[in-house]
Amino acid sequence: MGVREPWSDSRGRAAEGFLLGALGVLGFSLTLPATRIAVGQLDGTVVGLGRAVVAAALALAALGIRREAVPPRRLWARIAIVGGGVVIGFPLFSALALQHLTSAHSAVIVGLLPAATAVMAVMRAGERPTPAFWIACAFGLASVLAFAATEGAGTIQAADLLVLIAVLLGALGYAEGGALSRELGGWRVICWALVVSLPVTVPAVAVAAGRAGVSAGIGAWLGFAYVSVVSMFLAFFPWYRGLAVGGVARVAQVQLAQPVLTLVWSALLIGEPVGAATIAAALLVLASVAATQRTAVRPV
Repeated sequence: MGVREPWSDSRGRAAEGFLLGALGVLGFSLTLPATRIAVGQLDGTVVGLGRAVVAAALALAALGIRREAVPPRRLWARIAIVGGGVVIGFPLFSALALQHLTSAHSAVIVGLLPAATAVMAVMRAGERPTPAFWIACAFGLASVLAFAATEGAGTIQAADLLVLIAVLLGALGYAEGGALSRELGGWRVICWALVVSLPVTVPAVAVAAGRAGVSAGIGAWLGFAYVSVVSMFLAFFPWYRGLAVGGVARVAQVQLAQPVLTLVWSALLIGEPVGAATIAAALLVLASVAATQRTAVRPV
C-alpha cells in the first residue's frame, strides 16, 4: 500500500506535461497577430530581435535575483543551438515574413511546427520513424505549399519560404530546449539562451533601429511588448517544462491548437479575413500532424 504504480507516475507526468504545454501554447498563440501589429510601424529586425533584447534583460534580472550559477561549459553549445533556433531564428524570420503576409496566412504554415518538432525530437533521440510517419509529414508539407501557392497566385512567395525557415529553426530550438530542460530546468534554458544570444541581437537591433528608426504608435509598441515579455520569455517557462516532463515529441503536438487560436485572434484583434481556403488548409495541416502521432517510431 502507498506505493505508486509506474503507469500512474507516467500518466501523471503526461498530464502535467500536457497542461504546461497548453499554457505555453496559449501564450504563443498571440505571437503572430502581435508581431503583425508591431511590424506595421516598426522594422522587422527591430521587432524580431529587439524582443529578444528586452527578454534578455528580464532573463538577466531573474538569474541575478536567484543567484544562478553559470551552466557548465559542456552545455553551452546546446544552449547556443536553442538561442539560434527560438531566440534568433524563428522570431527574425517570422517577423520579416509578416511584413508581407497576414498572420492568418502565416499561421497555416506555422501549423507544421509540431510535426517538425517531432521530427527533430526523434532524430535527436536516435529513433527510426516508420514510412507512414514520413508520409504524414510530407502530406502536411504538400498541403502548406499548395495553400501558399494558391494564395500567391500560383507561386510560392519569398515570404512563405521565410516562414518555413522560421518553422525549421523553431523546431530545432524546441527539441533541443526540451531535452536540455531535463538537465538544466526549463526557465533556465530560455534565460541562458537569451543571454548567450546578446552578442548577435544587440548589434543587429542597434543597426536596424539606426537605419529605420523606432517611431511607432501605441498599438505597435503594445504588440512589441507582448512578443517581448510573453512570447519570448514567460511562455517558455511552462513550455520547456512541459516538453521536459511529458516528452518533446508528444507535448509538441499540443501546438495543434495554436494555428486555430491564431486564426481566431487574427480575426478578432486585427480584423484579418479568414477565408474557406485558409480554414481548409489549417484542417489539412492538423490532420497530417495528428497522423504522425498515430504511426510507430522504432528505436534504432
